[in-house]
Amino acid sequence: MSSTDGPDLAEAPEERCFLSTAEAAALERELLEDYRFGRQQLVEWCGHASAVAVTKVFPLPALPRKQRTALVVCGPEQNGAVGLACARHLRVFEYEPTIFYPTRSADPLHRDLTTQCEKMDIPFLSYLPAEVQLINNAYRLVVDAVLGPGVEPAEVGGPCTRALATLKLLSIPLVSLDIPSGWDPETGGDAEDGLRPDVLVSLAAPKRCAGRFSGRHHFVAGRFVPDDVRRKFALRLPGYTGTDCIAAL
Repeated sequence: MSSTDGPDLAEAPEERCFLSTAEAAALERELLEDYRFGRQQLVEWCGHASAVAVTKVFPLPALPRKQRTALVVCGPEQNGAVGLACARHLRVFEYEPTIFYPTRSADPLHRDLTTQCEKMDIPFLSYLPAEVQLINNAYRLVVDAVLGPGVEPAEVGGPCTRALATLKLLSIPLVSLDIPSGWDPETGGDAEDGLRPDVLVSLAAPKRCAGRFSGRHHFVAGRFVPDDVRRKFALRLPGYTGTDCIAAL
């Protein structure tokens, strides 16, 4: 989800699938200010949908017991909050998540989500092993919830930056939430040298950089976006099937 304020849209653009950073921020403001959705509501919806996306790609019945493990790497901004909610839902879905959350936010929402995960006995790593093969051997997949649109690596501190350097070296599948951490949300800059996720879960609607995503699975988690907001932002997105909260792109 966007954590950057942008100008209101002067007029609806031509229908398309991708949002600029400013448009994503304006859409989020519309949900928060006009519809009066709460920030916790949006984070919860996005976290749940992200966990559902994991279940679609890595269905539990197809995984041996020792491969139900997932490492969720969270940053201190809003994408990190979505990651914490995602980890909790993965536990509810009977996966075995572990969280690495090196730079903890003092925001009450982050604290509440952290408490919920701790109460559900989800382990938190105190450090990320420097030996990449240890991570490859211990987990079936990694969820990247470190940075979101408008958040630069320098803003979140050294531990998160070092974590991203480690994630680039992994051979197990990577699931990025909203945008791959470190990519420019507009151009996809650093897409070649940065994270190369196998799965991308776009929150609300895909950001422009998603046009450069070349992984195996791309989902949009935006069923909570009302039809009139979707029309206002001229979003052309796939329909959701039945009661599904995500749609494949």
